[in-house]
Amino acid sequence: MSAPHGSQQSARQTSRQTSRQTPWWRLVAEREITTRVREKSFLIGLGITIAFVVGFFVAGSFGGGPDEYDVAVVGEQDAALVQQVEDTLTAAGEDASVSATEVSDAAAAEQAVTDGDVDAALLATDDGYELVSEDGADPGLAAATTQTVSGLALQANAEEQGVDLEALDAGTAVDQRSLDPDAEDAGTRSTIAFAFTLVFLVTALGYGMTIAQSVVQEKESRVVEILAAALPIRSLLWGKILGNTVLALGQLLVVVAVGIAGMVVTGRGDVLAGVGPAVAWYVVFFVLGFLALAALWAVAGSLSSRQEDLQSTTLPMQMLLFIPYFVSAFAGEGVKTVASMVPVASTMIMPARMAEGDVPVWQIGVALLATVAAAVLFVRIGSQVYERTLLRSGGRIGLREAMRLGAG
Repeated sequence: MSAPHGSQQSARQTSRQTSRQTPWWRLVAEREITTRVREKSFLIGLGITIAFVVGFFVAGSFGGGPDEYDVAVVGEQDAALVQQVEDTLTAAGEDASVSATEVSDAAAAEQAVTDGDVDAALLATDDGYELVSEDGADPGLAAATTQTVSGLALQANAEEQGVDLEALDAGTAVDQRSLDPDAEDAGTRSTIAFAFTLVFLVTALGYGMTIAQSVVQEKESRVVEILAAALPIRSLLWGKILGNTVLALGQLLVVVAVGIAGMVVTGRGDVLAGVGPAVAWYVVFFVLGFLALAALWAVAGSLSSRQEDLQSTTLPMQMLLFIPYFVSAFAGEGVKTVASMVPVASTMIMPARMAEGDVPVWQIGVALLATVAAAVLFVRIGSQVYERTLLRSGGRIGLREAMRLGAG
């Protein structure tokens, strides 16, 4: 009988030793992660986020097809002319197709335009051709048609007059050279920049409210009193911060992976080389920015005694997120430049600026150092307020009152 008793006592001692070897904050963080990933709301939210990203690329692939024009003509000669109009559009880099519909005469061509059977009609006149449409032909189609007809007419007239058209055309070529080789991808880069700000806004709001609600729930159920008796309050805070940061970062990495895959599948993989550094920096700024805000979200929860109090205690946090978002969306370049080096705002705006174009290295350094300093400061102040207010109940606590509690 003594052997089993000794084994049980040895097992309990080993368990206590293991608990002492494991940091308290790590136990709390693991609890936060495992509890959250089991919730249906978390899985549903993650699924909706992935579906939204996939849907964005699916919608973009359907909306990126070539422009199609149907032109009514009279006779095979004009049908061949329409084919040359398509060649002109292709040579200009336009993704468009032009098809000819032969009709009996000019009246039938105009009727086809009126009935909406064709987009336009190309009809011969004494002076050349005219492009007939219902309410104005597409500018791209009109320009290509004018260029094609004038070019053919010029060539025919030169041959008739015995003029060397090549000699006459010498020195008239105009080449194009872009000082910004990435300008062609400006639309895609702007979309990625907007996605940076939106993803951080949604993630910080979602996980921030989760942290605040978790703190209030523990206060309302008195669970926090049991936890505070078993481990340091600061370990509770660090566990919540790090656990939710891991969850938020994991969700971000999933979104980034799906986004990269979507760009490759839809033929935009060449853009990745340009925005790759911006994506990497975005992850860095994301983690630092979320760490800074997570402590303040926990404080917002500790200042509340009921779920109803969260609307007022979390309002400053919501404003802290929405103001940079609106700056990123509507402010001018000068304001964005300054805001991109301000903590919290830098998490949204600096990676977005990097996605849209080159940013001086010193500005990235200032933004990074300011964000690190803000994270250290916010966590330090947040931990102090959190320790002073976590075990207090009976009503909402003001921030000034919370600071006086420590002073006393």
